[in-house]
Amino acid sequence: MSSEVHPVDRKLPVPRLVVLGLQHVLVMYAGAVAVPLIIGRALKLSPEDIAFLISADLFACGLATLVQCIGLPGVGIRLPVMMGVTFAAVGPMLSMAGSPDIGLLGIYGSVIVAGLFAIIVAPFISRLLPLFPPVVTGTIIMVIGISLMRVGINWAGGGLPTLTRVVDGVPGAFPNPAYGQLQGLGIALFVLLVILALLKWGSGFISNVAVLLGIIAGAVLATTLGVMHFEKVASAAWADIVVPFRFGAPKFLLVPSITMCIVMIVVMIESLGMFLALGEMTDRKIDQQALARGLRADGVGTLLGGIFNTFPYTSFSQNVGLVGVTGVRSRWVTATGGAIMLLLGLMPKMSALVEAVPQVVLGGAGLVMFGMVAATGARILTAVDFKTNRFNLFVVAISVGFGMIPLVSQNFFKQLPSQLHPLLESGILLAAIAAVALNAFFNGLGTAESAKADAAQTAAAAEHA
Repeated sequence: MSSEVHPVDRKLPVPRLVVLGLQHVLVMYAGAVAVPLIIGRALKLSPEDIAFLISADLFACGLATLVQCIGLPGVGIRLPVMMGVTFAAVGPMLSMAGSPDIGLLGIYGSVIVAGLFAIIVAPFISRLLPLFPPVVTGTIIMVIGISLMRVGINWAGGGLPTLTRVVDGVPGAFPNPAYGQLQGLGIALFVLLVILALLKWGSGFISNVAVLLGIIAGAVLATTLGVMHFEKVASAAWADIVVPFRFGAPKFLLVPSITMCIVMIVVMIESLGMFLALGEMTDRKIDQQALARGLRADGVGTLLGGIFNTFPYTSFSQNVGLVGVTGVRSRWVTATGGAIMLLLGLMPKMSALVEAVPQVVLGGAGLVMFGMVAATGARILTAVDFKTNRFNLFVVAISVGFGMIPLVSQNFFKQLPSQLHPLLESGILLAAIAAVALNAFFNGLGTAESAKADAAQTAAAAEHA
């Protein structure tokens, strides 16, 4: 019997672990902090509260990554995976944030329920694979990117086009005077051009962190122009703890909880594809038990997210791609990255620095990040047979149409019960439901084996996008 250690389990020298782990952190950092920024600003939280959301997110990222890479009994796939907040939950959470009856505490309640739900259903998710062939997953991911582009565009514009103000006791919408100013648009364009230049002429590590370097360059320019301010950074503590339930006891509401559970099903299907891709890349056989452990870790990470004031977690595809680029297969590298994320979460000054970055700077990066999500979905769809199976065209076309309803008209479902609005106002979930239903109607259900092959193909396309 060979005593040779598998590359996945090999422990590298500490200095190399730190450098390679930091590389994984840098690749995912911009995406990791984007969701708390989006949700915090949608809820109109104070800069201090948004900074705390970022700290909590980084802390929970670290915990979830350690659980996934090192593992607990029955939990964790023990592959080189970095965990981060999923963008798939942003649409539903934005809808919840806009409801005074739900708010942040309702979001946290739905996240906790979704985490428990994921832990319970993890062993059964593989049976749902026939519902999610590439025509469905590609459509969903493309709609996610298109939906998030609205956020990136408004960032580049300097916030929201209109602001709600109370005049004589009556709330009303007024134009945002800072929206669309030339200086802000110029900064966003500068960030975009820096990222594009690094992607074209940078190589290796520089290309991998082009988005982060573009944000740093934009922050430097914004500071020079007097747009970025550091008062909150100066007053923030160097170290602090992340307190569970900092904003109060979570509210457990039926429709938001069901909505988030549906999101988790989509997230777990995406994770399953990533796990299969990683198994191929690392030459580690992934059986049914390993998949169940990995998906259960998604649930544990999401549960920890709800407890520690943050959001649902999944494996980050850009880090899966980094494993393929570097050829470093050790799970202890990403575990080290998780430890670095955890430490960053305990440093509020770093979180306050991130929160101080103007929206126009993030806008230039958002156009790239969210556009790449849409492009990833489009790339997955290139593997779909549209030539001999014209029904696939209808699956994509109609599902995208459903996904655009909340973006085009916020009052489309106004006459329906308010309890359904968090579900109906999420273009992502509408597209997912439509795509699954239409694919089942036109194409029927495939076998479990063909579904697993489709998931691996989907993950490979996403990883190379």
